[in-house]
Amino acid sequence: MSDLFSAAGLDKSAPRPLADRLRPRKLDEVVGQDHLVGPDGALTRLLRSGSVGSLIFWGPPGTGKTTVARLLAGETKLVFEPMSAIFSGVADLKKAFDTARGRRSTGQGTLLFVDEIHRFNRAQLDAFLPVMEDGTITLVGATTENPSFELNAALLSRARVLVFKPLDEEAIRKLLARAEDIEGKALPLDAEARLSLVRMADGDGRAALTLAEEVWRAAHEGETFDQVKLQEIVQRRAPIYDKAQEGHYNLISALHKTVRGSDPDAALYYLARMLDAGEDPLFIARRLVRMAVEDIGLADPQALVVANAAKEAYDFLGTPEGELALAQAAIYLATAPKSNAAYVAYKAAMQTAKTAGSLMPPKTILNAPTRLMTSEGYGAGYAYDHDEPDAFSGQDYWPEALGRQRFYEPVERGFEREIRKRLEWWEKLRQDRRRSAE
Repeated sequence: MSDLFSAAGLDKSAPRPLADRLRPRKLDEVVGQDHLVGPDGALTRLLRSGSVGSLIFWGPPGTGKTTVARLLAGETKLVFEPMSAIFSGVADLKKAFDTARGRRSTGQGTLLFVDEIHRFNRAQLDAFLPVMEDGTITLVGATTENPSFELNAALLSRARVLVFKPLDEEAIRKLLARAEDIEGKALPLDAEARLSLVRMADGDGRAALTLAEEVWRAAHEGETFDQVKLQEIVQRRAPIYDKAQEGHYNLISALHKTVRGSDPDAALYYLARMLDAGEDPLFIARRLVRMAVEDIGLADPQALVVANAAKEAYDFLGTPEGELALAQAAIYLATAPKSNAAYVAYKAAMQTAKTAGSLMPPKTILNAPTRLMTSEGYGAGYAYDHDEPDAFSGQDYWPEALGRQRFYEPVERGFEREIRKRLEWWEKLRQDRRRSAE
């Protein structure tokens, strides 16, 4: 793995933050993103092709998005024009576009870097489209949010999304080693405290270097900090577990099983453990949604509604206020009636679909938009259920070669008890009408 920051050509006397002094000077000095800037990385390939095009950089803070955009401008001989969507509006966009047009008339291109691009509204995002299409700008947008949800389809169709990964522990350790080389002294930490600082950075290279600066400022001559003292100095705790390793999966598994086992207190305990460790709350929210559909299903149809609402509430409120919505959802799911009938039915249906091949549905339920299809019997004999007694025709909808199948078996708990009654009633009607037809 290459390094995130390089020590090349730095002025030690410059009053700049350590993270700024350690910025890479070339793309191949960027670390933790080999899938983008390594010898066979996506950006490396684009540069070799001679055409980069507009890009969206998606990833967490401190992973090099701004640095890579700046270096990319140098590699492509474009003028780097930065702006932040937080502080910019329509007037700023118009000024940037007009400036880029002026440069273009002299043969000079512009790389417009927009940080937090997801903060722009739809109208502002639409304003980029014509200047992207006519080549006035090469857009590089940076976002910490999923572009599929936060950016409009028109812009995404004109830009390629590149994903920046959180820095792993090896990359953070290399950053700290580079920082020590530049400062000419070791971090005053014992081995355990050093590992704790690496984990405190939580995949953020900028945070790691900021923490290192805090440690150097706080240390007296000859002093070495242990893990406890480190936490006192920087007022930050190391995560209880590494989110990419075993602890991450152990605790989410524990949360899932306590919800399934209808123990709201245990569910709250593991939820709190994960949040306290710095787990991404939206990861937890996604798993709560999964629990709602896998373990509760139609025994309580509101479970999915509650889980989704908790995700939206967290999105709206953020941390820490939004965490209460996740706790409420966990309690609701743990205390809801349980059924995996829908989950089991779906797996069975999927298995049958894979083995059945491309069997043709019966022609009675196929539309006949052309005369030829009408002449071939498409739609012939279809009974419109709303015109039938009890709004139920009892027709056979299965491919003839497959025959009628039964996947879904509702349980005698919660709302599924009512569903079972309906299915039994419809089956009785189906049998009655089949006998009548005979």
